[in-house]
Amino acid sequence: MKRLTELIALIRSGDVHKFYTSPEWRRKRREIFERDHFECQVCKNKYKRYTKATTVHHVKELRQFPLLCLSSYYTNESGRKERNLISVCKYCHETECHPERMGKYEKKKPLTEEKW
Repeated sequence: MKRLTELIALIRSGDVHKFYTSPEWRRKRREIFERDHFECQVCKNKYKRYTKATTVHHVKELRQFPLLCLSSYYTNESGRKERNLISVCKYCHETECHPERMGKYEKKKPLTEEKW
C-alpha cells in the first residue's frame, strides 16, 4: 500500500515516466496483455479483426484519475463495472484512444501558396 501511495504521488507530480517504468506497472501491464491474449481490444471489438497489442491503455486517463493507476476495472456513473486497462495496438492507441494527439501530426496548409 505504501508503494501505491508513492506511485500516485509520482503521477500527481507529473512524473508519469517513473510510474510507467515501475515494477508494479510492468507487472500489471503483463497481466493485462495476458488477460487480453495480447490482442488489440479495439480492433477485435470494433473492427472484428485481430491485431497484436503493443500498449496497455488507461480508459480513465492516468493524470486525471491517479488512484486508478493500477486498477484493471472502475465503476461507471451507473454503477456498472468497466475495464480501465485495455490492450491496444499502436494505431488504435493514437487514433481511437487519443484522437486529440492526431491534430499535431496532420499536414498544415502553407501560409501562402507557392506558384512555381
